[in-house]
Amino acid sequence: MTRKYGVWGAAAVLTVSLAACAPGSGDGGDAVNLKVWGWRQEDVAAYNKIFQIYEDAHPGVTVEYVPYKNTEYDTILKTGLTDANGPDVAQLRSYGLLQPLVAAGGLVPLDDVKELGGFPEPVLDGARGESDEKVYGVPFALQTLHVIYNQKLFEDNGITAPTTWADMIAAFDKLKAAKVIPLASTVTDTWMLPIQHEIFGATTYGGPDYLDKMLTGGAKFTDAPWVKSLETWKGTDGYWAPQSSGVSYADAQALFTAGRAAMFPGGIWELAVFQKANPDLKMGIFNVPPAPGAPVDKTLVPGYVDGSFGVSAKSAKREAALDLVRWMASEEFGRAYSDELRQISAVPGVQPKDDLLAQALKAYQENPSPYVTYAYFSGGTPTAWDLASAAFSDYLLGRRTAADAAGHIQRGVDQWFKPRN
Repeated sequence: MTRKYGVWGAAAVLTVSLAACAPGSGDGGDAVNLKVWGWRQEDVAAYNKIFQIYEDAHPGVTVEYVPYKNTEYDTILKTGLTDANGPDVAQLRSYGLLQPLVAAGGLVPLDDVKELGGFPEPVLDGARGESDEKVYGVPFALQTLHVIYNQKLFEDNGITAPTTWADMIAAFDKLKAAKVIPLASTVTDTWMLPIQHEIFGATTYGGPDYLDKMLTGGAKFTDAPWVKSLETWKGTDGYWAPQSSGVSYADAQALFTAGRAAMFPGGIWELAVFQKANPDLKMGIFNVPPAPGAPVDKTLVPGYVDGSFGVSAKSAKREAALDLVRWMASEEFGRAYSDELRQISAVPGVQPKDDLLAQALKAYQENPSPYVTYAYFSGGTPTAWDLASAAFSDYLLGRRTAADAAGHIQRGVDQWFKPRN
């Protein structure tokens, strides 16, 4: 299948089947309890509000959100999908992390769910089986990657969101001279390293154009653009916190919310986390302008599909579960999800009320860029994301060169990746 990268078409329209969401859609008209498993323990209250909307329109149906610890969820879900006592609907990881569940036959294909017809193909890619190209979940969120900044620290130091690389470096220098940490970057939590790399390195390797070449075998991680992108990213390390090699993800978050660091490179999901930690914090976002020598002349906005909701093949309440996931493809669900969780809904046509989320979505729609190692080279073992997380750590700690790190990724991917025709 050939797909042009670019997630949101201007004409994308979603039509929801009202019949599929009609009251009394529980199996046999009896009371039905649907268990929805997920990995977000902190979102219980929000999901209770969201599912109350569905319950109000479906007398006799209750939806129970059952969260598990994020780090244990994948193992628990794998077992749960083999048992009728497991979930009816499950929150699914995206891209390559979804594939083991597909291969095990634990999920119901959703290709007959017409409510997914308005979703752009690259969004559905996050919920698609790579071997059979069937869709197994309704995507729930789009995560975009930015530099989040403290508005007060910018104003106090006479800084505005940079529009050129030179402006950005000048802002970093000004903050550093004022004894403010410019960038709250983490090193010890290696899962964040590929995210930070995309934020600062996407324009250097070329973003979606380079991805197209990689997928067809015309480019590799070891080629000069990708290697140079690692060097571009690491070139900002002089603006990280002192003793940055020991800074964890939680440390970096705390530096930012406490006002000790002016910027945090990360995902748009951080907005809700930061606001909860410091309700008085006023934030803005910007995307890194093209680096010197970049093959593109526009700012790229990396993004990816966070996950989806799918139906367990073992559920004894399959039809009721399918009704629920059809509703999850509706604008009603998308609006509730965005409002309650301060996230960008993956449902086409849903515009966030939150100004920063709306800004992030608009920027991504205009200049989307892929999260390459996670989204497009994670369908085999070892995944590019796992390889990159380890190799980037070694690179930042001086145990590998940029070329060595890129070579580590390429050698691992070469064990399973087959270029598309």
